[in-house]
Amino acid sequence: MRARNADEEHRAATPLELFFDLCFVVAVSLAGAGLHHALTENHVAHGVLGYVMVFFAIWWAWMNFTWFASAYDTDDGLYRLTTMVQIVGALVLAAGVPRALDRTDFSVITAGYVIMRLAMVAQWLRAAHADPEHRPTTLRYAAGVAIVQVGWVARLALPGAWGIVGFVVLALADVAVPIYAERFSVTPWHPSHIAERYGLFTVIVLGESILAATTAMRSALDSGEGGAALLSLAAAGVVIVFSMWWLYFDRSASDLLTSLRASLVWGYGHLVIFASAAAVGAGLEVAIDYDTNATHLSALAAGWAVTVPVALYLLSVWALHIRACASERGPMVASAFPVTAVLVLATPFTHAPVHVTAVLMAGLVLLTQVAGRRATA
Repeated sequence: MRARNADEEHRAATPLELFFDLCFVVAVSLAGAGLHHALTENHVAHGVLGYVMVFFAIWWAWMNFTWFASAYDTDDGLYRLTTMVQIVGALVLAAGVPRALDRTDFSVITAGYVIMRLAMVAQWLRAAHADPEHRPTTLRYAAGVAIVQVGWVARLALPGAWGIVGFVVLALADVAVPIYAERFSVTPWHPSHIAERYGLFTVIVLGESILAATTAMRSALDSGEGGAALLSLAAAGVVIVFSMWWLYFDRSASDLLTSLRASLVWGYGHLVIFASAAAVGAGLEVAIDYDTNATHLSALAAGWAVTVPVALYLLSVWALHIRACASERGPMVASAFPVTAVLVLATPFTHAPVHVTAVLMAGLVLLTQVAGRRATA
């Protein structure tokens, strides 16, 4: 298992990586469905907490494979088989999402997570055997990941609130492993490849919001009274999702990964981008429930179910993509993102929060395009 060239030209996602991502679609979809159900039933705190915990497991398992594959994707038979074991773990993890969100039972999701992570340990040990130059780094990865898995299994025995404390401690330990492992010798991951992989996963999580807009259209077509309102809600949802896609892919991110610290901040910060993008879909489903009188949420709460994740998405894209290159578009664009996020949070005080949010998002896209053309000229 030789290390890949970090300067390799035309480094693109492989079919195996795309297949790996596809299996995570199920987990993301179930997490969004669980959040939607909890919000509709007015179990906001329980739903949000469970969603964050579940999505962390999804994101971290995906992220670790992605960075490893960027440095050591040999695509031979053993590598493929080990990756397929990780895919099995992803499917087990996905199967445990409803139990984790509905009954706070993390046994199945932990089993899937541990399967994925132990397969990752095997990958790192194989890399350590074949790559003497990076052997200290790969062995630190293998040891760190293996030790934390013992903690995740032991956490299942903790009662109630102690289980949440254990989750926080172990999550911090998990995210500290790459910082510790790469401290002295950085694995040869490929910046353009990493940026592409993160972009592909962004498309996956935005797909959840597209599904929600499709649900609104279907509900409008199936219902007589109120169909026009649902169609307009669906249209507004589509505008929001299209704008989110446009703002994220407005520029290439590979040139932002200039150092280990910058790359870790960028990579870890995407947890907010991914989780908020998927949560927008759950929020749109809640908006549909409110318009069809299928929830007891207040108008403000139903509006915030959409606008809070949209605002978080804008702030995280601004922090990771826009603020680092503010000189490209000028101070107006750099300040427009946080200002728009604040305005989006205020839209539930209007009579049509989703529609007003759509107008604000479309206006932000227009502003970035005009600024971009002026900068190019």
